[in-house]
Amino acid sequence: MTTTPSTTSPALPVDEAARLAAVHRYGALETAPDRAFDRIASLAARIFGAPMATVAIVDSDRIWFRAAHGLAGATHTDRVPGLCASAVLHGGPYVVTDARTDSRTRGNPLVEGDPGVRFYAAAPLTTARGHCLGAVDVLDTRPRRPTAAQLDSLQDLAALVMDELESRLSTVRTITAERERRTEAERLARALQRTLLPPALPEVPGLRAAAAYHTASTHEVGGDFYDLFPLDDGRWAFFIGDVCGKGADAAALTSLTRYTLRAAAIYDPDPCAALANLDLVLKGEYQGGDPRYCTAVFGVLDPLSDGSFGVTLAGGGHPPALALRADGTVQPISTMGGQLVGMLPDPRFVRTTTRLSAGESLLLYTDGLTEARTPDGGMLGEEGLVRYLAANAVGAGGDPQHALLGCVETLLEDLGRGVSDDTALMALSVPAHPETALQENR
Repeated sequence: MTTTPSTTSPALPVDEAARLAAVHRYGALETAPDRAFDRIASLAARIFGAPMATVAIVDSDRIWFRAAHGLAGATHTDRVPGLCASAVLHGGPYVVTDARTDSRTRGNPLVEGDPGVRFYAAAPLTTARGHCLGAVDVLDTRPRRPTAAQLDSLQDLAALVMDELESRLSTVRTITAERERRTEAERLARALQRTLLPPALPEVPGLRAAAAYHTASTHEVGGDFYDLFPLDDGRWAFFIGDVCGKGADAAALTSLTRYTLRAAAIYDPDPCAALANLDLVLKGEYQGGDPRYCTAVFGVLDPLSDGSFGVTLAGGGHPPALALRADGTVQPISTMGGQLVGMLPDPRFVRTTTRLSAGESLLLYTDGLTEARTPDGGMLGEEGLVRYLAANAVGAGGDPQHALLGCVETLLEDLGRGVSDDTALMALSVPAHPETALQENR
């Protein structure tokens, strides 16, 4: 894209020097293709039904597009007032309903020339310290007014971009610090592994949640992942899975998978739709090369008026979740028939539902647990895990989620060298008295 330089200088944020320092600190001007941000731009355009969208970073004299949907060949434009250069001056959404009649956009080359922008909406990319790096924005060639829901979604997408930039910055800082202190592969592997998992699970009113990661090798980064996060409608989404391979390739695939599932949930939190979206992304990302695939379970928690939770699960080639019922029984919540994500031309994902009532828990795990070898040389398997949990029943008092994970981690310790693969664990528990948990979280 070419633009005609403007003689009008953009107004500058009061913290412009600090803002530009943040732009460079986050590595936001990286020009290599970025599939993650391409998907954000595409999703923004889809939500608005607009032909164009970008993830834009504002430099000292130019605006760089980290992603550009519907703007073939566009990489940057001059920092001219009216559109993105003005959006960074605002703490919230910035909207121009008709750029031809709006005084703020007069003379902007994207308005006066190609592509003839008439509508513009942007959500700022703001760091934790309040510095605006740029914006996720949508553009149209006809005037229009966005809905409140569309602007909320645009802000969610901007938050996802910042989450990714924060994660990348954290990864760089972690690895740099570890290299300065230690050169051993063990320290680097552990540092990278931490960046691929959430540092802590959020508090869910009426529910207790905990997760753990058992590393089989201290010298390699594994590919297991999990997450728990809120949806806009009061429900909560969660997932757990395992990508193929080990090392740097597996780490990249894990990051892509986790980021894609979170982004997909913004557009459509239906569990099968989330897995289908991930399947398309993996096939597109690794098209023409060796297939990269994963197993995964994606679920949605729906808090009910009686303190219980409705649970909807979709599985793609992943071991079944296990429900520990209030009467001490262990019930597999099977998604049998769900196929690997990213491997087959037209995979099938299986959906199921269950309910967690007071005193009940749900255990999700990766296959490093069930494929572990017992002292007799056989695999533990799903049946062996069910028998172990039933024989070592975990009460619902205290912290049931931690007690459940502690029980499984004791099993892993007892199996010792029989555990040859990393294992991720997630426990979701409804306390025996859910009203107490609700009061604690208020």
